[in-house]
Amino acid sequence: MASTRDRPILLLDVDGVLNSPRRQLPEGWQQGTFNGFRLSWDPTITARLRELHESGRVEIQWLTTWTTDADRLLAAPMGLPRGLKTHARADTAPTGFLGSLDGASGWWKLAVAQEVAAAEPDRRIVWIDDDLAEQADDTGDWLAANPHVLVVAPDLYVGLTHEQLDEIEAWL
Repeated sequence: MASTRDRPILLLDVDGVLNSPRRQLPEGWQQGTFNGFRLSWDPTITARLRELHESGRVEIQWLTTWTTDADRLLAAPMGLPRGLKTHARADTAPTGFLGSLDGASGWWKLAVAQEVAAAEPDRRIVWIDDDLAEQADDTGDWLAANPHVLVVAPDLYVGLTHEQLDEIEAWL
């Protein structure tokens, strides 16, 4: 297993990545209600993420509006490890799914990702967030200047796919 400072960081969002709002669940998907929000996820996706983390190929860190609630409420039911580092917007408390950037002024996650990259300049970063596609104008210049950052932008209504995980594993 690589030392922590050598492992790439995987910044992980929840809504639109792990949780995909679907009317009809694909076979094998699970659902649960957390903080009054109904979440749906594919346990084979979360199992692969957990294996990437536990094998030492990446260090998963939460970057989600769920903030500490991702670890406290979602990790165990979704099959992810507990006790992961959590990045949060300085001026907010844990919320849950409010829809695409609802009420957000600016995109706080870009600032946090930039802080993580600056604090860990020798570590590669995988950033998975469905809002990355919408925020391309804001993130494009920074990402172009930082080829050690891989971004994956799942479709909100599909969530993270096995094909996207295959791309991540190939990049690692």
